[in-house]
Amino acid sequence: MDEVDLNTLRHSAAHILAAAVMRLFPEAKLDIGPSTEGGFYYDFDLGHKFTQEDLVAIESEMKKIIDENQEFIRTEVSRDGAKKFFEDRNQNYKVERLNDIPADEKVTLYINGEFTDLCRGGHVRHSKQVKAVKLLNIAGAYYRGDEKNKQMQRIYGTAFPSKAELESYLVQLEEAKKRDHRRLGKELKLFMIDDEVGPGMILWLPNGMIIRSELQNFILGALMKQGYQQVFTPHIAKLGLFRTSGHFPYYKESQFPPFPDRETLDASIVDNGSVEEMFSDLETGKRDGFLLKPMNCPGHVKIYSHEQRSYRELPIRLAEFGTVYRWEQSGELNGMTRVRGFTQDDAHIFCRADQLNDEIDGCLRLVRLIFSTLGIAEFRVRIGLRDKGSSKYIGSDSNWQASEEALRKSAKNLGVPFEEKEGEAAFYGPKIDFIVKDVIGREWQLGTVQVDYNLPERFDLSYIGDDNRKHRPLMIHRAPFGSLERFVGLLIEHFGGDFPTWLAPEQVRILTLNDALIGFSADLQNKLHESGIRCSVDAHSEKLGAKIRRAELDKVPHIFVVGEREAQANCVSVRSRINGEFDGTLPIDGAISFLKKLIDAKALPERLSR
Repeated sequence: MDEVDLNTLRHSAAHILAAAVMRLFPEAKLDIGPSTEGGFYYDFDLGHKFTQEDLVAIESEMKKIIDENQEFIRTEVSRDGAKKFFEDRNQNYKVERLNDIPADEKVTLYINGEFTDLCRGGHVRHSKQVKAVKLLNIAGAYYRGDEKNKQMQRIYGTAFPSKAELESYLVQLEEAKKRDHRRLGKELKLFMIDDEVGPGMILWLPNGMIIRSELQNFILGALMKQGYQQVFTPHIAKLGLFRTSGHFPYYKESQFPPFPDRETLDASIVDNGSVEEMFSDLETGKRDGFLLKPMNCPGHVKIYSHEQRSYRELPIRLAEFGTVYRWEQSGELNGMTRVRGFTQDDAHIFCRADQLNDEIDGCLRLVRLIFSTLGIAEFRVRIGLRDKGSSKYIGSDSNWQASEEALRKSAKNLGVPFEEKEGEAAFYGPKIDFIVKDVIGREWQLGTVQVDYNLPERFDLSYIGDDNRKHRPLMIHRAPFGSLERFVGLLIEHFGGDFPTWLAPEQVRILTLNDALIGFSADLQNKLHESGIRCSVDAHSEKLGAKIRRAELDKVPHIFVVGEREAQANCVSVRSRINGEFDGTLPIDGAISFLKKLIDAKALPERLSR
């Protein structure tokens, strides 16, 4: 049997899922069923609410269809013929999806057994080629992703070419559940989300804020060495600024709505103008208003342009931990990894063309430093190039060629695998994205470096060259962490909550063996605090084993046990949560020195230091 592309295999499994549902629930209405990065799904409109028991029955029916070795048959039909076919079967979503097919594109149906679906393909030849399939869960999903539409029932599943690959993936899923940042975030008191504050808005709890602050301090030190200047821009700005930058109205669907200033609002009320008219005027530009900033870059552009620059000043590197706001559909929100308000470790570099390569190299070194420090050992680089046949890109051919070559050269200097993807560039310039693999093999996109010809042009930026004439600078966007919220969410899962000592909210817990040692432990705690070490004392009247278990559940990396013998000798018994650091007795000064070395070196636990 020929090898089958994984996406094709999973797309075929989605059809088999729909066929199985129609056998068991013939009144179901079907929408779409694509393959995804991790498997496939299909959306259904059904009065009956699917249960876990239904999933078992549907999966069993899928296996029957697979064993029947049904042939997947492609057939071309007229648009009217397809419409009548689905109208006769009361499949109104399929009729609506017909309108999505371009007029010059053929309409095709795929038939397997008694099931027929609207689909462009491709598919396996026979259902038995889907050797290993598993249904995973049920979720709600709004039709066409619009929360104003009806909510469908979405069944997720996955499929692999072999049962061994499926079993390996299911083990990975179980490990991912244990590491789920939403669960660990609650257990370790790192963050919370409250409906009264708003969906997708993160409240950083004290423990989570420690992690965030340590990451910020870490990157600030690296930025200082590279000559960055810290700036701060407001959370809102006038709408006209984002019209000039192009963020409004071209990306308005992913932004919070604009709003009027107080004077405009009051005048509108006095003039008996409708709210609809006022907001329409904001949209069309008849009135100016304000916008929660979706990007930091327009503010940085204004800081650059507030005075005339000389070629001698360049490069100018402006950095900000800037909070931005994007409108995500409620169905897309996911803990810390998909939110509506987030802080970027953002920076923009304004440079001459002859400085571009060195500046890109500096950005990539910064990303590599972050990855190595945090034990992210496996990553690859994706270079997004323009599609030369498209007219959507701005800038001259010579600029594009020079910047794309600069990205290639910098990627080669990194010494890691990289690929080039045509058509993946932003319209304003090429970019590098970093795809990292975490400790359980999942891939995430983290960090980006982008070359921009658009904003310098739109804002008419310039510098005076050595010829005493005005020249246009190049602009580089870079964000190694990306969003701090998303990055911390991924770190929680990467470490499974077992943060290295320098990041751990509580670095050591002091355990007393009896109440007589509370005073000694309090003095020890003060000494640790004076050394900059985060610690607490567990003085509960419990057995030592119970205290150790509580510290382990709280994922405290180190425990200092204090008994009569340790107090008399001015020592502590050290227990490290992750083997490979230290277990044994040390004088207090030695124990503090041991912790300080781990913290200062940003040492990783042994299992992540490879």
